[in-house]
Formats: sequence, structure tokens, C-alpha cells
Amino acid sequence: MTPSGLAHSPAAERNRKPIGEVLLRWLAPKARVLEIGSGTGQHAAWCHALLPGVTWQATDLPEHLDGIRARLEVEAPALPVPLTLDVTAQEQWPEGPWDVVYTANTLHIMPWGHTPALLERSAERVRPGGLLVIYGPFRDGERFDADSNRRFDEQLRQRDPAMGIRDVLKLRQEAGSFGWTAEAEIAMPANNRILIFRRNE
Repeated sequence: MTPSGLAHSPAAERNRKPIGEVLLRWLAPKARVLEIGSGTGQHAAWCHALLPGVTWQATDLPEHLDGIRARLEVEAPALPVPLTLDVTAQEQWPEGPWDVVYTANTLHIMPWGHTPALLERSAERVRPGGLLVIYGPFRDGERFDADSNRRFDEQLRQRDPAMGIRDVLKLRQEAGSFGWTAEAEIAMPANNRILIFRRNE
């Protein structure tokens, strides 16, 4: 918690600027963005400051909503109220069409079995030609791009065997089966990446 009482993620604080620079290049000025797993709401508030014309819908599991709501009330009161969203619960997904679905640092936390649900339901709610933007650490098959990511992967699996850094090659294959085409892969600080997929027309 910060002195203001708002929930705070040091990682979100560090990565918000480089993520924001990428989003400035890829998002239309009045895009409608659905964020999956908003955490503390820091990315939602930061991106709203960068792109005030963008509608940014924050979502997360119920236990995180009070913290997100408190931050947005202070830093981005124009944004809609955050919504409950478990990616496996189809009825919780807000209706589209959205221009972009965005998620950061979620795939290595949720079980891999949840990823197909995220890919499928995002495709159902994003307009044709819309984007899926995923930020986080990834590996290429069994190859890690840094020892720090290998150690992080081991820590995650010790914490919960269902967690772990995901294979970008497997993710691309899975995404293709739900109508997504890999559009870009952008190297980010601290051995992270942004993967951008476009929904097939």
C-alpha cells in the first residue's frame, strides 16, 4: 500500500511507461479497450492519462475490485467502474465489440488451461481486425531469454505447479486456432515482451 492507501505494484510502476509507449503506437485515439486482470489499476490510470480519449474497461477477480475502484476514483474518475471477470466464466465477459483486449502479467499466473478461454472469448468480443495485446515474460520452447526468467519460472512452479512462464510458440499456435494472427512481438525491459495478435477479418 502507498501512503495514500492505494494498492501499489512496484512492477506495474516500472513497466507502465514502456508499455504506454507501445500502446500509443498501436491504439486508435478513441479505442475501446477491455483489460483482463487489472490488478491495482495502475495501468488503467496511466493509459487513461496518456490516451484520455480511449475507453478503458478494467476487470479482475472480486477480491481486487475495491483497490482498482479506489485508484480510479482518484486518478481516472472518467473511466467506467471496474467489473468482475473470471476468464473461464463466459457470462462475466462484457459485450463488445471492443477494439482491443489487453492483459499484463496474467498468463504466467493463471493455469495454462485458462488461456484458451481468454483467447476464445477475446476473439468473440473484439471487432474483426481488432487486437489482443499481451505483456509479460515468455520462453521459446524450453529456451529462456534470461537466467532471471528461468529462476522466476522455477519460483512460480514451486509456488503453484499450475503457474509458469508460457511458451510463446505454443501460445501462437493456440491463438491461431481461435482466429488470431500474430502481428508483432516487441522486446521490453527486464526480459519481458509484448505480443500483439490481430483478429482475422
